[in-house]
Amino acid sequence: LHYTARKESDNSLEDIEKIVKYAHLFNVKVYVTVNTLIKENEFDEVVEFIEELYLNNVDAIIIQDIGLATYLLNVYPDIVLHASTQMNIHSLEQAKFLKSLGFKRIVLSRELSLNEIEDIYKNTDLEIECFVHGAMCVSFSGRCLLSNYLSSRDSNRGACIQACRFEYSITEKTRKGESF
Repeated sequence: LHYTARKESDNSLEDIEKIVKYAHLFNVKVYVTVNTLIKENEFDEVVEFIEELYLNNVDAIIIQDIGLATYLLNVYPDIVLHASTQMNIHSLEQAKFLKSLGFKRIVLSRELSLNEIEDIYKNTDLEIECFVHGAMCVSFSGRCLLSNYLSSRDSNRGACIQACRFEYSITEKTRKGESF
């Protein structure tokens, strides 16, 4: 299953089961990402996958899809969910809403300033995580459509062509050949 923003990952459920058992020998936690928006025809398969993760004692699921999260929290009240940066959490109100649903940790949007992060941190008891380095996409976290538009490769499914790094020029239509 590839319902992660890291499409090239190829861990099977069997791999994850072995990883969890080994990590837990050393009191290390294992979090698995299911951080894409789930399509209607994928829902049952994703729920089965997460149920296997849950039964294999994965410590938390990092998730983007709020509908899937709501379903999981109703069916598995003790499941630990972390809100992915793909949820684009950029306000205290969003953090409080996710807390009210049952999330334990949020990964804040990369676009936040230190002051905004501090405000959320000081005003909620959620665990907070932030990216400080990574692919510096020009789109808001989890909201890129450019890659899919240009190449049919979905950046929100881990297949970004990094079109934001291409060299572009603007040409004025009415004055042929004039570039800026």
